[in-house]
Amino acid sequence: MSSSSSTVEPSDTKPLNSRGRVIFASLIGTTIEFYDFYIYATASVLVFPALFFPNSDPTSALLQSFAIFGVAFVARPLGSIIFGHFGDRIGRKGTLVASLLTMGIATFLIGVLPTALVPGWTFLAPAILVLLRFLQGLALGGEWSGAALLATENAPKNKRAVYGTFPQLGAPIGFIIANLLFVFLNEVLSPEAFLAWGWRVPFIASAVLVIVGLYVRLKLIESHSFQQVLDKGKVVKLPLASVFTRQWRPLLLGTFIMFATYVLFYLMTSFTLSFGTTAATVDQARTAAEAAGRTFTAEDAAKFVPGLGIDRGTFLWMLIIGVVFFGIFTIVSGPLAEKFGRRRMLLAVTVGIALFGLTWVPLFGAGIVGAMILLILGFILMGLTFGPMAAILPELFPANVRYTGSAVAYNLSSVIGAAPASFVALALWKAADGSTLMVGLYLSAAAVLTFIALWLSRETRDHDYDNNIG
Repeated sequence: MSSSSSTVEPSDTKPLNSRGRVIFASLIGTTIEFYDFYIYATASVLVFPALFFPNSDPTSALLQSFAIFGVAFVARPLGSIIFGHFGDRIGRKGTLVASLLTMGIATFLIGVLPTALVPGWTFLAPAILVLLRFLQGLALGGEWSGAALLATENAPKNKRAVYGTFPQLGAPIGFIIANLLFVFLNEVLSPEAFLAWGWRVPFIASAVLVIVGLYVRLKLIESHSFQQVLDKGKVVKLPLASVFTRQWRPLLLGTFIMFATYVLFYLMTSFTLSFGTTAATVDQARTAAEAAGRTFTAEDAAKFVPGLGIDRGTFLWMLIIGVVFFGIFTIVSGPLAEKFGRRRMLLAVTVGIALFGLTWVPLFGAGIVGAMILLILGFILMGLTFGPMAAILPELFPANVRYTGSAVAYNLSSVIGAAPASFVALALWKAADGSTLMVGLYLSAAAVLTFIALWLSRETRDHDYDNNIG
């Protein structure tokens, strides 16, 4: 033990992985993962209701599509357990490669999956879609924590929050790439061609990005923090058991620290896309149904709930503009979290999220201009709250269970925050006959829970990250 300990470098020495390699490997991986995740989210609103649930009315088909979208969030905690176990047992590098491969293969297969419109696939197609969506969630459950550790465990002293913003930046970049591709396809293809085959292109194209990501990650060297765990014989046989028995308090706090971030993000993306592109009048809804080859019945008219009626391509551009602000303020959040501390900064941002929830009715009531303002404000808050998460969640746990602890907290939060967000928001909107009041209050309530968790936590900025082995 003494001889191995003597070879350990001080925590402020230059990391084994170069700065450029760390930044690119953490960024490219999460960009690919989130790109894959977002193309499903977009397709679940735009085409999957008609392709995989053709025998349901529009509202029911959309709800079923969102339900499959939520399957991934159920899988994510399982993914965090599986990938976290191996990340804490054998290392970060191999685990990150495995998570990327799993996501890439599942996404590609969605792109070549027959739809329920194909004879003989009416029930089989949705069932396979559920399975592939489950695999996507499994992969993302292990990806985020590994990428966060790759960045923060290789960060120079007093730069963890700054380095931690790079894997977080993969979220807006992946979103922008995915939606730019959908916008391009929407512009060059007719609605019939897009529905027939165009939607498959983003899924199949992900294979190219996965190859690039694998090439970069295979060149990584294990982090100094994990190497210390190996050198000092501190590897835990059952990381999950250790987290739940010895680290239950940071696990609980971490889960709710992330809660409002998840609710905000999926309301700003999936729900706003549904609300924004839903017809504003019955006549507009009838025209859209006929363009998609669907009969608009009297029952559909009776169930109709108005949205904003914004053209799909226009609203995708609005989302892309909003996500640009998401990316900018993700970068801004790193230096702020270093200067003011993670806890103090996030407390202030969470108050902002709670107040933002109260603006939904007046802003959406102002039409396309109000919707654009709402998207910009929401994504600014999203960048400020999401950016520091790659620093604060891993800092809650010692190095020998850090992968598992941060991954489980992050993904348990996805189950209670992200998974139901689109479904609950859609139900609240429908129940209120088109009003977004309850949706905004839902977001504000989530912010209150996160504020309480942050208030009960302690500042982690000055923790001895490298030498906190466990």
